[in-house]
Amino acid sequence: MTVDDALLARITARVREDKSDAGPPAPLSASEIRDAEKRLGFALPPLLATLYREIGNGGFGPAYQLLALSGGSSRETAVEAYLSMRGEGRDTPWAWPEGVLPILDWGCAMYMCVDCRSEAGTVLLFDPNSGDPQMAWYVDAPSLDAWFARYLAGAGWWEGDADDDLAPWDPEDRHGA
Repeated sequence: MTVDDALLARITARVREDKSDAGPPAPLSASEIRDAEKRLGFALPPLLATLYREIGNGGFGPAYQLLALSGGSSRETAVEAYLSMRGEGRDTPWAWPEGVLPILDWGCAMYMCVDCRSEAGTVLLFDPNSGDPQMAWYVDAPSLDAWFARYLAGAGWWEGDADDDLAPWDPEDRHGA
């Protein structure tokens, strides 16, 4: 799978348009991304790796913005969140699926995640607030490309005026999206 150059250019332009005075943290080097992937135990989808390498180490995107992948962030990083969620002895009924990387913390225990083991990089919403572990995972977009395209169009559910009914995610269907 390759990165769509036109989508990457649109995301870059939007980040420049949206940026605060400081802008996103400095991008990561290819070596830093490889180190993060080694800690995670899986590769990032090409678009996500490219965004962290070319735009910044998080700090851009919708609402609360992407988490830093790793490194010196004052907030929890995506790697730290994943390793914490996968950690043994967690006192929770929710088993965190292998290869599902949290990339954005919505607050209230909700995370936007990427299924890095799916062929398309399915984007998932983790929302444990119903209290039912069977109803905590939803498909937000069939791919990371589609999710960013919705962000660019202002059409995500987080915009408040979108009328999205998210379908429950079936972890057994990780290669179908």
